[in-house]
Amino acid sequence: MKIAVFSSKPYDRRYFETYNKDYNYELSFFDTNLNAQTSNLTQDFDVVCVFVNDQLGKEVIKALANNGVKLIALRCAGFNNVDLEAAEQYGIKVTRVPAYSPQAVAEHALALILTLNRKTHKAYNRVKEGNFSLDNLIGFNVYNKTVGVIGTGKIGQAFCKIMLGLGCKVLAYDVTPQGALEEAGVTYVTLEELYKGSDIISLHCPLLPATQHLINDKSIAQMKTQVMIINTSRGGLINTEDVVKNLKDRKVGYLGIDVYEQEENVFFEDKSEQIIEDDTLLKLISFPNVLITSHQAFLTSEALTEISKTVFSNIYEFVNNQSLTNEVKQ
Repeated sequence: MKIAVFSSKPYDRRYFETYNKDYNYELSFFDTNLNAQTSNLTQDFDVVCVFVNDQLGKEVIKALANNGVKLIALRCAGFNNVDLEAAEQYGIKVTRVPAYSPQAVAEHALALILTLNRKTHKAYNRVKEGNFSLDNLIGFNVYNKTVGVIGTGKIGQAFCKIMLGLGCKVLAYDVTPQGALEEAGVTYVTLEELYKGSDIISLHCPLLPATQHLINDKSIAQMKTQVMIINTSRGGLINTEDVVKNLKDRKVGYLGIDVYEQEENVFFEDKSEQIIEDDTLLKLISFPNVLITSHQAFLTSEALTEISKTVFSNIYEFVNNQSLTNEVKQ
């Protein structure tokens, strides 16, 4: 079984090679993203293993089918970058890793909140330079604040429990409310009520046509002045230009993002010696109340272990004509 692993990093290779010892598949690692320009690299592979910024539209999937690929094995939970209709049309199965470590992402969302609020990143840099002043480091108590959680899947549930543990009032919105969360103290409300009532809003929903640019001028207008917005889900949930405008107007008080709508051109790479040409990203970086991490919320040893194990389990089921536990269909 020949597997092409795209968008691979040293940590992907380390964990995949460790857990491949139980399967002995033939792994080939490619640093590049899978897209229309690189689809020729899939010739004679049975499986492609892809990540969040690989682009598998209809043209790419047609090329995969012509090259003999039979399975797209996502090593992430989201699948908005795959044309599922085209995959079905060309007879290619799609699997994913639905829950590699909900706690990893939820805890990173908390890290963004606390860092933005208490300005620990700025304090660290000051002390490194011998500056022990406390000027402009004033934060607020997270305790007793109202936190709005959009999306209460596994990650959203983990995040709700963390915020309840900090003594917050938690409002949630999801098309499928979770009874266990309600019993724990979470209150499900409409999106409008969540926008109006929350001091902090954290996004944990998938990117779908219905959630594209969920955070925009209209929704921000309903929020409290100086609201904190956190996104560890998918960049397309936020209309970045609208958020930039509301940061300038001081309607949005804090923005913490681990994902960005145009991240495939920047994230996961060392750009320190290059000129970044994304003007919107440069605007965001310039704000003192914006914190950006480069899609690292998932990056824990526990998550990488679970990703590797689940990807190989998905491939094993496919190879042995078993029911695909984590198959994605349109």
